[in-house]
Amino acid sequence: MSDSLNSPAAPPAPGDPARHTRAKGEPRFPDGPKADPAGSHFERRIRSFQPRRSRVTAGQADALQRLWPKWGLDIDGQRVIDLAELFGNDRPVVLEIGFGMGEATARMAAGDPDTNILAVDVHTPGQGNLLGLAARGGLTNVRVGNGDAIILLREMLRPDSLDGLRVYFPDPWPKKRHHKRRLIQPEFLTLAATRLRPGALLHCATDWEPYAEQMLDVLTAHPDFENTQPDGGFAPRPEFRPLTRFEGQGLDKGHVVNDLLFRRVPHRQDG
Repeated sequence: MSDSLNSPAAPPAPGDPARHTRAKGEPRFPDGPKADPAGSHFERRIRSFQPRRSRVTAGQADALQRLWPKWGLDIDGQRVIDLAELFGNDRPVVLEIGFGMGEATARMAAGDPDTNILAVDVHTPGQGNLLGLAARGGLTNVRVGNGDAIILLREMLRPDSLDGLRVYFPDPWPKKRHHKRRLIQPEFLTLAATRLRPGALLHCATDWEPYAEQMLDVLTAHPDFENTQPDGGFAPRPEFRPLTRFEGQGLDKGHVVNDLLFRRVPHRQDG
């Protein structure tokens, strides 16, 4: 793997679009991701995520301006997307929900160029960072989605269109009154199952042990998924999932990271 995946982006030159000073009311990135792509078109509901506000670096802003029109997707819920058209080929597509700064996503894309990755997040700096990593690494198998993954799954993807789903280190919402915000719930799994082809792999990972136990219980009980582990427990970290900086920091603090690998079982009408 090239070191270019980890190298920082060069600062923009004077006059570069990343240095543009916005007028009042002007979009932050005119050619980049929209602030609220789905708008008020869909029902208000409890979200499993909350947007994080942090500074966008000049390199990330430059990547958003240059690369979003080519590799970005605003999740507006207004159309069904053709994944072969989105990627320019008919290779298998894996959906990744929540990618942070995108380092692990870029490494997985580099390690498996024959698999397309549709990576979704609402964190603008991470979107820009992943686009920059993909460009510097020559990774043509990455597309970045901006918005709510539930809307993407429900409104914009065709049945049986995904060959995998990855949910790494989702917000654990540790307080009991917030558990309803956790992403891995029966309703989410039922929706995801309609978009995953039979045999597709659902891969979750978390360093929050109570959430890991809940994930295991919910997935084990769901009729559309089966555990790949003969003992019905957690799985060893597969080689294709890289150890992230965030994960390494957690391990240094004594956190236990659990991976869950479940397969989409054949549709019930298919036997």
